[in-house]
Amino acid sequence: MLAEEFSFQGHEVTVITGTPCREKDEFPFVVVRRPERWQLFRLVRACDVYLQNHISLKMAWPVLCAPRPWVVASHTWIPRSGIGGRMKHFMTRFARCISCSKAVASHLGVPSTVISGPYDNLVFRIMPELPRNGNLIFVGRLIKDKGVFLLLEAMTKLNARGIYPTLTIVGSGPESDALIQQVKALGLGEQILMVGPKGPAEIAKLLNRHQILVAPSVWQEPFGVVALEGIACGCVVVGSDGGGLKDAIGPCGITFPNGDAAALASCLARLLREPDAWTRHRADAVSHLQQYTRAAVASSYLKVLSSRYDPIRA
Repeated sequence: MLAEEFSFQGHEVTVITGTPCREKDEFPFVVVRRPERWQLFRLVRACDVYLQNHISLKMAWPVLCAPRPWVVASHTWIPRSGIGGRMKHFMTRFARCISCSKAVASHLGVPSTVISGPYDNLVFRIMPELPRNGNLIFVGRLIKDKGVFLLLEAMTKLNARGIYPTLTIVGSGPESDALIQQVKALGLGEQILMVGPKGPAEIAKLLNRHQILVAPSVWQEPFGVVALEGIACGCVVVGSDGGGLKDAIGPCGITFPNGDAAALASCLARLLREPDAWTRHRADAVSHLQQYTRAAVASSYLKVLSSRYDPIRA
């Protein structure tokens, strides 16, 4: 999305990636896949600014040999243990840094401009023609860090209060089988619909059919683009408040302490019993999302990329 927006705003963009080509590239920019070392060096030497979308030591060495203005965008935590993690932290001292959230910027420990990741506002939008008759929806990988198991535990607590919401689970992952077993063990089969992985357009339609998106991550999320996607599709978001997820949710939902199933159940109960609250949380959606559109995030990046500063010197 950023490369497309940079191109649309009149800049010449080359994207270097380690992913193979599965189908013919059709982008408004050049894509170089799995370059040889000499090719990578030539590309960096020829550029005006070298932007790394999260730091990679394997791809950073050319700026030592061919000094260029170097920008590193951090989208997750850089580990402080191990030689690789410590080296990455050391190298960020020589780059102009961007962080996806205040939490990541604080973790980085060097001056950093906070620019969150964009959501695709061309795909995720309100679709008034779709009936919003679903209660809860979860979208994400089926791994323990994402907290879907915690959400199921919270649903049993809701049932104990006499509240029986439906939940649609979108995604796949290594914990899929364990999740199915947990649904059976908790007796939640009639309330749960698992639809597997879906593409962006299908996810947007599913979000438009539900009232509440739940993002119950157990770990500290660096940010939370899925929350933006839910808000853009008209959902109220309930998410964990650790890390940067709360920044993405903003005034468009409520948060609870990471890993606290009872607190999650209380948040959901309050929303499910007070649908008037949905209107209040949705009222600020448009203004909240303005800073996260493709064009807005790309413009913020370009301010950093075009600012004057010295290239890294070996």
